[in-house]
Amino acid sequence: MIYVTRRAEFSASHYYHNPNFSPEENRRIFGKCHNPLGHGHNYTVEVTVGGEIDPLTGMVLDLKGLKALLEQEVIQSMDHKFLNKEVPAFADKNPTTENIAVEIWNLLAPKLTHGKLHRIRVYETPDLFVDYYGE
Repeated sequence: MIYVTRRAEFSASHYYHNPNFSPEENRRIFGKCHNPLGHGHNYTVEVTVGGEIDPLTGMVLDLKGLKALLEQEVIQSMDHKFLNKEVPAFADKNPTTENIAVEIWNLLAPKLTHGKLHRIRVYETPDLFVDYYGE
């Protein structure tokens, strides 16, 4: 099995809030991320696809196709968006780095035509990232 990884970047804003928590609990647990006006991040996402090398092409999958899929499904829907208000998946779920990784998996996995989605890695900052390997 060979693994191929494509990287993309997007910028987005968000805030964290749990309606089941008191205002004090929300502030204590989420800190600056609880600001209802939001704050932003420059995210990096890595999409890793595993598969066998096609003997006709010498590739696991067409990387241009993966780039186009990532652009269409993720970048266009999340780049320069207020995730809580503009991305339906986060209307009632905190757009944590963990939830962003799961959402990207859900967007991409069913649309891959070659190979199998192996990992989604989302960087919130250069030294903080989340890996998601599906369920």
